[in-house]
Amino acid sequence: MTAPLRIHQRVQRLMGNRFELSVVSSDADWANTCLDAAIEEIRRIERILTTFSDDSQTNQINANAGIQPVQVDLEVFALIERSLRLSALTQGAFDITYGSIDKRFWNFDTTMTALPDPKTAKRMIRLINYRNVILDADKHTVFLKEKGMRIGFGGIGKGYAAEQAKHVLRERGVESGIVNASGDLTTWGMQPNGQPWTIGIADPNLATRQAFSYLAISNMAVATSGSYEKYALINGKRYAHTIDPKTGYPVSGIKSVTIIAPNAELADALATPVLVMGVRVGLDLINQMKHIACIVIDDNDVLHTSTNIRLTTPVVA
Repeated sequence: MTAPLRIHQRVQRLMGNRFELSVVSSDADWANTCLDAAIEEIRRIERILTTFSDDSQTNQINANAGIQPVQVDLEVFALIERSLRLSALTQGAFDITYGSIDKRFWNFDTTMTALPDPKTAKRMIRLINYRNVILDADKHTVFLKEKGMRIGFGGIGKGYAAEQAKHVLRERGVESGIVNASGDLTTWGMQPNGQPWTIGIADPNLATRQAFSYLAISNMAVATSGSYEKYALINGKRYAHTIDPKTGYPVSGIKSVTIIAPNAELADALATPVLVMGVRVGLDLINQMKHIACIVIDDNDVLHTSTNIRLTTPVVA
């Protein structure tokens, strides 16, 4: 007699975030072996991309800023190449050189009571400029033109890792599952009962993170960015922890951006720029992209969606 299909799950802190991996299988031992392989893949990516280890490829690039190009793995080179294309597409609202800003400048905790003056903010962002990342496709080298420049993958790395973990699981024959990297998640296949995977979008006004809306998202990816937990309240105005690379100031006006896309890397990378660009410009960008959808909640709790979102109200019995 064949055992019934079940969801086998692993929750682990990886890349500084809570990862939750779920696979559907009737074989618990096999499922756990597959989960082990997926977790090792995320750890491998973390070792390459982290800025907390001097010998990571990211920090080797940063340490040689303004000095010399650094040869990197094709995988890292390709990720930087895709990041720069997104920077151009979003006119700099997404920028992997954001790491150049001094982390002491913005401290999003309760002690932050005033904004810095605009001149200081402008000076802090001087080195943020994706156009100063020089790639050599023949040698696989990366060169940051200015001393002090730094790149980081905070806006795309989690989504990339989720997709790579999914790739490992599918290669091993896992037909259904979810990899959730702290809200940046990718899904494939169906639940054990044959129904599509469903996710809830957290209400940004509730500390309990209770869902205000549900989406059936099998074979799709979702990423959410916003001021859910990390923000500063100054003179009654809410500032998200995301910094606008052009002004050096934190973005305001939007509480939450949810992107629905074919893969988690793209969803992760688009959530931040829509937050930076604002409701009108951000949705205009998404409406021009194929197979991408977006849900925005502004500071006044008004819901905005891309034109391809169909909202329905549940029938109350």
